[in-house]
Parts: sequence; C-alpha cells; structure tokens
Amino acid sequence: MADIDPGLTKRPDHVPPELVVDFDLFNLPGAQDDIQLAMRAYQQNSPDVFWTPRNGGHWVVTRADDIARMHQDWQHFSNDSYLIPKKPPELPKELPLECDPPRHTELRKPLATALMPKVVYELEDKIRALAIELIEGVYARGSCEFVDEIGQALPVTIFLDLANLPRKDRHYLQTLAHEAVHSPTQELRFAGYAKVYDYLAPVIRERRAHPGDDLMSKIVNVTDGGELISEANAFSYASLVLLGGLDTVASLLGLVIRFLAREDGIRREIIAHLDDEEFMRSASEELMRRHGVAVTARLVVEDINLKGAPLKADEMVCVLHPLSGLDERFIADPLTLNLRRPPVNTHTIFSGGPHVCPGSVLARRELKIFLQEWLRRIPEFDVAPGTAPSTTTAAVCCLHNLQLVWPVRPAH
Repeated sequence: MADIDPGLTKRPDHVPPELVVDFDLFNLPGAQDDIQLAMRAYQQNSPDVFWTPRNGGHWVVTRADDIARMHQDWQHFSNDSYLIPKKPPELPKELPLECDPPRHTELRKPLATALMPKVVYELEDKIRALAIELIEGVYARGSCEFVDEIGQALPVTIFLDLANLPRKDRHYLQTLAHEAVHSPTQELRFAGYAKVYDYLAPVIRERRAHPGDDLMSKIVNVTDGGELISEANAFSYASLVLLGGLDTVASLLGLVIRFLAREDGIRREIIAHLDDEEFMRSASEELMRRHGVAVTARLVVEDINLKGAPLKADEMVCVLHPLSGLDERFIADPLTLNLRRPPVNTHTIFSGGPHVCPGSVLARRELKIFLQEWLRRIPEFDVAPGTAPSTTTAAVCCLHNLQLVWPVRPAH
C-alpha cells in the first residue's frame, strides 16, 4: 500500500510500500465493540510484519510465531524500550522490564519469588473473602459500575495488601494508574507518572531504611549488579509493579464480564460447572485467551530480515500479544470458545520468555475465584440499557466503565 498521509512519519526508504499499513494502536476501528477483534482485523488483512507511519513510525507483528520470537530472541529484539511511541532517551528505564538478561534475571528474582504458586495459593482465602465482600456490597442494588466497584477493587486491594500500602489509597492510586497508562497523550502520561513518583518516593525511602517482609520492601532492596539498587532505579521498579498491579487484571476482568453479559450460552455453561476445578481452570484460560489486554514493543538491536520485512537497528516493533491466541495458524478455531480446551500454550497474554509476567499465577487465581463467586450470586446480568462502555487501546487495553444490571432475588 502507498504512503498514507504526508503529515505522518515519512516511510523510510528501506520499507517497501506494500508493507505500509495505517495502524494506530490508540485508535483502532471497531475497538469500542471488541478490542481483540479490532486487532485481529489487521492480522487477517495485512502482511504478517508491516510498518505503520503512526506514533513515530514502527513495525507491527500479529502472528503467533513472530510474537514468540519477540519473547525469546532478546539478542535481536530488546526490551530496552518497550512502549509505542518510543520513549525519549532522557527518561529513566522502567526496571526490570526495560532491560535484558542477565541483568533482568537478577532484578526480577524477588518479584518472581514473592508471587510463586505456593505464595499465591496461600492468598486464595483472602481473595475469595474479598470477592464475596465486594459482590455482596452491590448485589442488593441490582446494579453497579463494574470497573470501579468490582473489577479494579479486587486486584488492586490484593496488591495493596501484598505491598503493605493502605487500602484507603485505592481510589487515588487507581486514578494515578489511569493517568499514567491510559492518558491520550505522552505529556499527560508523563504527568501521571510524576504523581506516582510523589506518592511512592516517601514509601520507598522508608522501606529502604526499614525493610519488612512485604512485596514493596523486597523489590526496592534488590541487588543490581551485586550492589543495592539505586533509589532512582528502586522507584522505577516500584512504579512498574504498582501500575501493573493496579491495572492489568482489572482490565481483564472488565472485558471478561462484558463478554459474559453478551454470551448467555457461555455464561450458563460456566455456571453449571462452578465447583469443577479442572473445568474452571480451562474455562478461565479460554476467557483469557480471548481477552488479552497487554501490548508492548521491542527495540531492534541489529538489522534483520523478518519474513521479508527489512527491520533496521533502533527501530521499534509493536507486539500484539493478544493475537497469539487468536491466530488460526497457532490454535484451531480461535473465535470459538471451547471451555474444555486443554489450557496448554493457547496464548501469550502474559508475554513469554525471560519477560513472562511474574504475576500470571495471581492473575489466573483472581479470575477463577471471581467468576465462581460472581456467578453464584449474580447468574443473570446485562449491560445497562442506554449505556456504552468507553474503551482504550494502549499498552493495557481496557474498559473505563461498565454499567451492569441484574434481577435481585428475594432473601430467604
């Protein structure tokens, strides 16, 4: 396809015109109705690897094999810069995400240890009790604004407890997370990030001076090259974990519950098997496969040809993680939800390789428990008539609001 708009980034000479596609991560046609299908339209109708003049000009990969290569081949595709558009070089690195092995391996060790399966298993009763409390807090009204009252409240509160941060700060921190991750311009995102710094800086100094057993203490006292991490890098680490803990699972829950409001058959099949742990694991995995939310990027380290696309050093590649699980070359019949599909290697919504999300075990447990407790109490629900959730596509794709209604059963 020819160059699209002279006001956008000019096509570099090495990019063939037929590999240029007008793709804007922050403004995808159809995303208001279904974010993942909006992405998939590009997968189905574009070259496997294409270049877009939007957001500074960058490459995009949509197929499972290329996405997997981005995860594994950090020698060619570095995490040194992981956002679209490319961050200005003067901004500090977001550690441990914006570095590669072996430094990355050392930095993420305390986070991975703090969220290993044994630790998460011990949190299950707390997660379940909180889910029940939140759901029963809105049930009698017959309605709620799901994103704020449930979708964000559940994972955010669990994270705050892990980090030993006050629960009363939940709403303020949700606002900061939204500004830092979902604001429409880079300037507004940076302003949100500055507010995160103002909140975290005194916490970090206190935990470095008097560390405890909480998650925040562990990550701000990690070693970096054998030495205690610097205060600036400790803030980088803490802010990344904070924003991830506040945002990613909340976004997933919102998209899943909207899907179940629309899909009566899928919802009723889950309701019929709420106490079947094996079924609930596969059903949760299938819902995650269909509703991936994270989009990151990689920095090309040296010139490389990828499926005929001539990528040059220092160019950026946008990695659409949600599309691995929607790629018919990778998984059969990807648009059909098979709630008994064996939950093995069906998606990469938690990334992969060295940078696989250390919170994936916790995210899986939170989704499964939430579905069990919500559907036991509210088996029938709909999006409120006359309302339309607003949607953002970005590094984390999400709904900003979701008004739900349901019939309230009389108390026995």
